[in-house]
Amino acid sequence: MATTRLMPLHTGRGRSVAEALGRTTDYVENPDKTDGGEWITAYECDPAIADQEFLFSKRQYAALTGREKKDSDVIAYHLRQSFKPGEIDPATANKIGYDLALSLTKGSHAFIVCTHVDKAHIHSHIIFNSTSLDCSRKFRNFWRSSFAVRRLSDLLCLENGLSVIENPKPSRGSYGTWLGDTKPPTVRARLEQLIDGVLDTGPKDFDSFLATMKGLGARVKRGKHLAFQIPGGKRFMRCDSLGADYSEAAICERLSGARLAPTKRKAAAPDAPPKPNLLIDIQAKLQQAHSPGFERWAKLYNLKEMAKTLVYLQENGLENYDALAQASDAAGARFDALTDKTKANERRMKEIAELQKHIGAYGKTREIYAQYRKLPPKKAARFYEEHTGDILSCQAAKRYFDSIGMKKLPSIQSLKQEYAALLAENKKIYPELKQARAKMIELMTAKNNAERILGMSEQDKRRDRQREEGR
Repeated sequence: MATTRLMPLHTGRGRSVAEALGRTTDYVENPDKTDGGEWITAYECDPAIADQEFLFSKRQYAALTGREKKDSDVIAYHLRQSFKPGEIDPATANKIGYDLALSLTKGSHAFIVCTHVDKAHIHSHIIFNSTSLDCSRKFRNFWRSSFAVRRLSDLLCLENGLSVIENPKPSRGSYGTWLGDTKPPTVRARLEQLIDGVLDTGPKDFDSFLATMKGLGARVKRGKHLAFQIPGGKRFMRCDSLGADYSEAAICERLSGARLAPTKRKAAAPDAPPKPNLLIDIQAKLQQAHSPGFERWAKLYNLKEMAKTLVYLQENGLENYDALAQASDAAGARFDALTDKTKANERRMKEIAELQKHIGAYGKTREIYAQYRKLPPKKAARFYEEHTGDILSCQAAKRYFDSIGMKKLPSIQSLKQEYAALLAENKKIYPELKQARAKMIELMTAKNNAERILGMSEQDKRRDRQREEGR
């Protein structure tokens, strides 16, 4: 099963054709994504200089036709083909991508096919020149070309024993449109929510309002215009840029009651109950910001989070504190185990990459080094000057083999197979690791809140831990 998308490439504002082509080819040919360049193929061009060859053909086209380049001209086409995770290997994916590009261009345009294996789903990036091989014409993106590409892709998938999407759905527009109400709020929206929330607590004056904002972690800048930088924001944002209801004068009017709060559309109720957040240490925060308004807001916030915590514990059958503590410890242990496994695999993959590098260097230079060892001192000195780089590479490889105690060198093929197995195992673990981390955070948050609700001191916690260890 494969999904496809055909995208025309333009130079873009402030870029030359060479820069635009170079940036695109550099990305798709990234050795970290193509297994060191192993999964890169090309038609009628050299992958290493494909951008230069594409550029040269465009100059030839301009010379033959006399047509001048326009900003709206398509310089190349980017075809992306993504496969279902676990259904295909990189070699087959690259071959299907090559056949797809050859069928679409009818062999009249140069192209490169770069298969990326750094994600859970293997996918190919196909870049083909908009100018034909004879430099006499250009590829024209025809009406409903995306459907033609999809049909070609499905046909190739069936020929290679892969599944296809039976009833493909039309595009749902941009990613933000697809997310709808579920997309995370912007920094601007978060600042509006923070200001509205503080004003809802009823601060007595503007200074109390600013003190409460500071107590919630926002930085304040007073000057010609009032501006805030909220936690997680990269820069200060002027309040009047949020609209007429959030200028300094409007905030003062809302504090005095002369202006009503702006009405906003209520968000749809979530399907699942929200996860609890950590309770606020009100006394500690009051030492930082002396504000009655903040104290009222924090108490209300803690009551809501306590209710969320109790609902969460009831839904998960963790109404007993000992069961909650055991579940929290088990979630932490699972997260640590998965983390240790992925790190161990990553260390071994790094060792394999280093070993492959030295084995490759040793295989290329050992004959020269053997000749160097057999020569008498005078001839050896001259030979060394001529082959310094090869001799040093061989010596470095031998030192590396001695440092790890390796007597017999493994084959490159066996190392590649081990590397691929470790990479596949890590790709399988990563989703589990993400879920384990989220579960651990949920349980640790619920446990912390439960301890605060029960009023457990540090001495009580230590006594409970000692009792558990004594069992």
